[in-house]
Amino acid sequence: MASFKAREVIQILEKLGFVQKRQTGSHVIMYHPKRNKIIPVPMHTKDIKRGLMKAIIKQAESTEIEFLKLK
Repeated sequence: MASFKAREVIQILEKLGFVQKRQTGSHVIMYHPKRNKIIPVPMHTKDIKRGLMKAIIKQAESTEIEFLKLK
């Protein structure tokens, strides 16, 4: 799996219908109004690690392939 920056993850989630609800500390809270889902995205300087990326993709009810296409 490719590495992702936090900004890239937020942009992809927005393409999937999520909106930025708020920022709490170093985490941006993404919200999907139709599915009523919340996904916190850490806003750190380093890339988001593979395990966390898999968890975010799973929470977004997406696939790795779809995520990579939206990058």
